[in-house]
Amino acid sequence: MSNDQRHIPEEKILEVKNLTTYFYAREGVVRAVDGVSFDVHRGRTLGIVGESGSGKSVTALSILRLVPDPPGKIISGEILFEARDLLKVAEAEMRRIRGNRIAMIFQDPMTSLNPVFTVGEQIMEAIILHQKKSRKEAREIAVELLEKVGIPKAKDRIDDYPHQFSGGMRQRAMIAMALSCHPSLLIADEPTTALDVTIQAQILELIQKVRDELNSGVILITHNLSVIAEVADEVVVMYAGKVVESGIVNDIFYNPRHPYTWGLLNSLTRLDREKKERLRPIRGLPPSLIHLPQGCHFNPRCEFAQPICFEVEPELLQSKAGNLSACHFRDTIVFEKEEAG
Repeated sequence: MSNDQRHIPEEKILEVKNLTTYFYAREGVVRAVDGVSFDVHRGRTLGIVGESGSGKSVTALSILRLVPDPPGKIISGEILFEARDLLKVAEAEMRRIRGNRIAMIFQDPMTSLNPVFTVGEQIMEAIILHQKKSRKEAREIAVELLEKVGIPKAKDRIDDYPHQFSGGMRQRAMIAMALSCHPSLLIADEPTTALDVTIQAQILELIQKVRDELNSGVILITHNLSVIAEVADEVVVMYAGKVVESGIVNDIFYNPRHPYTWGLLNSLTRLDREKKERLRPIRGLPPSLIHLPQGCHFNPRCEFAQPICFEVEPELLQSKAGNLSACHFRDTIVFEKEEAG
């Protein structure tokens, strides 16, 4: 597990408060992000976890104000980055922040990198734009960055095109691009997708190394709880556009206070799982974000649901364990291991 300290540093790089982002489709309003709040601290990693469609990536795009409008729109909330509300700054100022003070590693480097420009040219672009360097200086910095992220023979490979890089090398190039301006906040959206286990470990180690060197804050978005266990300090669990649980990483893994979190953990293959224990997938599918269930949005899939769960939506409140949990029975529910018959 990552850092088990209960004291969280006071210095906040990012405060997201009641962020709400909707998409307006022909079928109705898609409540992609609905009242999401969390903090990111300098030198620490916040993991955001949940199934596909839970609102993780839209939250990241909202922070960078990259939600396509139309059909999307940030309805309300605050995004305080270094004490400035990003929802109130001019677009010209946001362009100076994106890729400079806040950098993002996108999920698929092959589609994020432009196939008609060399890898070096794409890294140099941000350096020239934000750091006002000459092309010669920018090229030297780009080579140094590629070497830093582990690209062999960087001086030669800088002139290669994205298709000439392997998947792991493309992801490293994306990290080099993200680091080009020494960001205060790094957002990594599924950075290990489609990579083999060895390369995944290398990429995660690289992100941690960069965080420590720059003393940056990191938001790591993933559906993989193993990744969260490895690198995160705090965890936010999202379901149907809302935060259903959040807390210190060890509390989330060893004492979850929401049935959805417990379901995710039971779906995880673990080396310490006894042979007689079996994986328990979460039944059913995530709900439509247009037609959400009344009450708790997780109630159709929850084995602990009671009548109140179908009538009243629970608030996100602190449990006796310390986690914030959006469950009516956060302090009374008992999670028991199911044994094979």
